[in-house]
Amino acid sequence: MTDSISDRAQKAFRREVWLFEEWRKQFERDGEAPAIPAATVVVLRDGPDGPESLMLRRNSRLAFGGMWVFPGGRIDDGDHDGTSDLIAAARNAAAREAHEEAAIVLDPEDLVHFSYWIPPPIAPKRFATWFFAAQAPADEVSIDDGEIVHHEWMTPADAMRRRDAGEIELIAPTWVTLHTLSSFGTVAETLAALARRRPRRYETRIGNGEHGPISLWHGDAGYATGDTSVPGPRHRLEMTPGGYLFDESGYSDTGG
Repeated sequence: MTDSISDRAQKAFRREVWLFEEWRKQFERDGEAPAIPAATVVVLRDGPDGPESLMLRRNSRLAFGGMWVFPGGRIDDGDHDGTSDLIAAARNAAAREAHEEAAIVLDPEDLVHFSYWIPPPIAPKRFATWFFAAQAPADEVSIDDGEIVHHEWMTPADAMRRRDAGEIELIAPTWVTLHTLSSFGTVAETLAALARRRPRRYETRIGNGEHGPISLWHGDAGYATGDTSVPGPRHRLEMTPGGYLFDESGYSDTGG
């Protein structure tokens, strides 16, 4: 019998909780892994129901296997192109990865930088990642069927719904990015709004909640101590059996 949506969601939730526990065990055994500089780009096009993002599914045998992600990867030596500017290198890396993974051509200068993510210390593979956004070119998407095994254009709302239903897997930075994008009506509006705002920095810490791990960021009352029960402002993503709960009411462009 085919699993119901509720069954799939429960299995996905249990798997995610288990994964964090494995992370904690490895962290206690091996200590903190170095943060590898990386970059990713959210490639957007206008669709009948609003902006759509190009989502790529990673090979299950690789890091973040089976996850649906944006094009991206680590920053290589060649991405620096004679410059010590990390943002410039990140732009080059994001554009290069988009071409390698999806055969689309982007101008690094056109990429809109809107966030920077640092994984929690317990993560066994840590990529400190610059996030960019860009208008999709007219190129046809073509994947290598190696690192990337499938691609699909999704609206942010549909991607988040499918994640909560247990149909696809998304890591927290991808989900939060999709949540941010879901408030815009066109690609032009999205890029203009992201370009106006200060890029957001998400240096993740993990606390324990009623249902499971909670990702905490600057602006949350429990960020400094990891105590998720401390009353006060919130800037967190909570895992629950019914889906993610995101609260950024404590975020400030001047304070976090």
